[in-house]
Amino acid sequence: MPLRDIFIVGIVLALAVWSLRIPWIGVMNWTWISIMNPHRFTWGFAYNFPVAAMAGVATLVGLLFTKDKQSPFKGAPVWWLLLFALWVTLSWLLGVDPAGHYATWDKVMKIYLMTFVALSLLSTKQHILIFTWVTVGSLTFLAAKGGVFTILTGGNHRVWGPKGSFIEGNNELALATIMAIPILHFLQLQLHKPWQRHGMSLLMILSAAAALGSHSRGALLAIAAMSLVFWWRSSRKGLIGALILVAAIAMLPFMPQEWWDRMNTIQTYEQDGSAMGRLNAWAVAYGVAKDYFFGAGMRYIYPEFFYLYGIIEDIPRAAHSIYFQVLGNHGFIGLFIFLGIWVSTYHTAGKLRKTYKDDPDTRWVSQLGGMIQVSLVAYAVGGAFLSLSYFDLPYNLMIITVLANAWVRQKHTKIAHKPSYN
Repeated sequence: MPLRDIFIVGIVLALAVWSLRIPWIGVMNWTWISIMNPHRFTWGFAYNFPVAAMAGVATLVGLLFTKDKQSPFKGAPVWWLLLFALWVTLSWLLGVDPAGHYATWDKVMKIYLMTFVALSLLSTKQHILIFTWVTVGSLTFLAAKGGVFTILTGGNHRVWGPKGSFIEGNNELALATIMAIPILHFLQLQLHKPWQRHGMSLLMILSAAAALGSHSRGALLAIAAMSLVFWWRSSRKGLIGALILVAAIAMLPFMPQEWWDRMNTIQTYEQDGSAMGRLNAWAVAYGVAKDYFFGAGMRYIYPEFFYLYGIIEDIPRAAHSIYFQVLGNHGFIGLFIFLGIWVSTYHTAGKLRKTYKDDPDTRWVSQLGGMIQVSLVAYAVGGAFLSLSYFDLPYNLMIITVLANAWVRQKHTKIAHKPSYN
């Protein structure tokens, strides 16, 4: 029996048992599994072992019996998410193939359920920071591995994610990696020892290398948008601008001609079959949403829809866009609610960034809010070209934002009600 399989399942089982007594540990267990998919790095029985189910069920049992739980509805983004979950369910039930779409609906609802569970069980600064470390660390392991691979191979081979995961594809992994970079910087700001900060800088560089090594055009646009916002928000624009420039000069010349040829198709998209097929899929999504009030369900990629609404071809293709994926699946109202989640999250993060930057005790909240905004910009830009509407990572960023906002409000409430002895 492979030792790696025993090791992975053993860790998951130990954390699951622990979470029966301390259920917030189960949230960390679930997050690690759902993002990193550690069982996919095995070759034996653990590869298809229901590790996520084990972690989820144990956490739910712990939630039932613990007294350390709160209402998950701590901010506007959570209400938007609840509304979206209800609308997605309605869309699925009234869609074109509820039975065929059940597996996808079930997977998405489990993610949303665990989102509400996390919001119920996490509340302290320690919870928020550990959850942030687990979320980003799970991705950074993949990113660092991919970055080293890109450097060693000179970018001649694409970087891929774990099999069967949301980020299995090179494009999806690249966007997730880019979204993690600003959060890595936030965590770097919480460290004090020089070697720790330098280590985080190395991880960010490797993450950028992994994103470039994916050969993803959407990732290039996302990292450009992220870098621009990162530079604009920085108080040391000269230094940050120089670091971005040095990183680009250091990495881009080493990318192979195949990479440059692929990136150049951004300017000549009308000559690229993949890009035109994507535009056609977007037109089909719009056509479906126009004629189906609730959308097609959990999937709109059917030959008959492409035959009816295709403007370039009638070959069924994925939308490769969070916006058109939601539009085709759940209609115009579904897209409106989906955008409501991220607009309200961005707005909440912005309030954290602006309001709490001058107080030493809450400055970490301000730093967190700023970096989450940068990460969401990457998601908004890169997501325009990728089908990652239901991926865990952005929802985890929403969790972190809402929890940080609740924490700082509670802190200020306690100060306001503190008795005075003057």
